[in-house]
Amino acid sequence: MKKVWPILVVDDEEVMCESMAAWLREDGYRVDTAPNGQKGLELAKSTDYAICFIDLKMPGGMDGIETMMEIHRIRSEASVIIITAYATVDTAIQAMKEGAQEYIVKPCHPQEISMLVSRILKLKKLQSENAILRKKISRQYRHRDIITKNPRMEEILTLTRDIASLRSTVLICGESGTGKELIARAIHYSGERAEKRFVSVSCAALTETLLESELFGHEKGAFTGAEGQTKGKFELADGGTIFLDEIGDISQKLQADLLRVLQERRFYRVGGTEEVSVDVRVIAATHKKLAEEVRLGHFRDDLYYRLNVIEIRIPPLRDRREDIPLLAEHFVEHIASELGKDIAGISADALKALIDYDWPGNVRELQNVIERAIVTSHNGTLVESDFAWLHQRGSSAQNWEVPDVSLADLERRAIIAVLERKGGNVKDAAASLGIDRSTLYDKLKRYEIAH
Repeated sequence: MKKVWPILVVDDEEVMCESMAAWLREDGYRVDTAPNGQKGLELAKSTDYAICFIDLKMPGGMDGIETMMEIHRIRSEASVIIITAYATVDTAIQAMKEGAQEYIVKPCHPQEISMLVSRILKLKKLQSENAILRKKISRQYRHRDIITKNPRMEEILTLTRDIASLRSTVLICGESGTGKELIARAIHYSGERAEKRFVSVSCAALTETLLESELFGHEKGAFTGAEGQTKGKFELADGGTIFLDEIGDISQKLQADLLRVLQERRFYRVGGTEEVSVDVRVIAATHKKLAEEVRLGHFRDDLYYRLNVIEIRIPPLRDRREDIPLLAEHFVEHIASELGKDIAGISADALKALIDYDWPGNVRELQNVIERAIVTSHNGTLVESDFAWLHQRGSSAQNWEVPDVSLADLERRAIIAVLERKGGNVKDAAASLGIDRSTLYDKLKRYEIAH
């Protein structure tokens, strides 16, 4: 993926500074300039520069080496190139020893600068792609991987850091697509259980019988097809964390079984007579209002209180619109890299269009929308027209005339219509409907919809 890499030039010689900036801008880079180390440091605090060209000798009490060291304290990933008119072996050794990646001598030549920058950025691109791939494979997300500048989300991240090494059960509430599993993984991988397994189970995706076996395992002959002993997710997560997604969808029987596990840390495999003991931290998530489910008699109050030791409520994306540009740019970088598309970024007009949309499917919907735009875009940058269909979808939904039918029939019709529009692709249909894929599978089964 092509990226708009920002570059900083720090030099007290105005002609040299502006000349180098002009050469780099001709190559398509965004370039800022500073006349001294102090100003350069101020710029680096607000911008994550990929490369910093810094003059070795500068007046004002802060030379190039000091400037480089201060910038590295706040931007450890920045590549620093020291430039000077006075080349000696000692200064070169000192610059490299203190962290400079390169050392070049004035007068600098445009072609030399272009080749140097191109080489450094190719390496950075490879490192970035490798980091994305490693994260995708391991899915070991920590607090630093959660992108936000929303005050409520920052409070949530502070809380999750405080509870990361506790054993207490956590209940994460929020609409579908808000990132409940991401928060759960951040809690696990930032705590003392990080070296043990994080096991995720979608409670809405399986029938009661299958979910019971999935959670607690089974013995040979427990049911037709049970040819040997199989460990359940609780056993596999021993010492680590089990994440129970859509906990509000489990049956009354499984609610009772789960309550016993939370109280005693012991259970029986399906068809088994020997108790299994485990040390597992439970993190549960739901898009339902469990307190209301308790009031209606659909969810056990004793289980609710056991799960709700620490509650985290994630706000929907429409209530934290300041995060939309950050998330959009993050998804552009990652998805374009995965798809091998040459996308440099996203325009201001396109960002405004995304900010103005209400995102019923939250962060997951934003990710899917960005992926669609990248796939269909023929430009080097995503522009407003790449998202025109999004607002057409939103406006048509607002003007939709509701027929005189039951709510269940209405939901069934909506699911069928979206599935047809998405060519039977359940993942895309779920994103369009703003629900989890597991929730959609549950509804397909309930309404007997073929797919």
